[in-house]
Amino acid sequence: MTRRARPSRIWYLLLVPPTVAPLLTPLYNRLEPTLWGLPFFYWWQLMCAVLSMVLLTVVHLATRERGPAWK
Repeated sequence: MTRRARPSRIWYLLLVPPTVAPLLTPLYNRLEPTLWGLPFFYWWQLMCAVLSMVLLTVVHLATRERGPAWK
């Protein structure tokens, strides 16, 4: 019987920034600076969404159980 190595829980700390950043509305509730004509509020939200997708993918790949693909 072999023991499976458990993934480090430190990876889950990467999920904190994309959870907390959108909740800090007073920090980004403004119009300036604009980026390609979009006010700061909107491009901050878009950046948070993209950053969340990237970090979720990294955490998933780092913590998934490796095994046969057909399971």
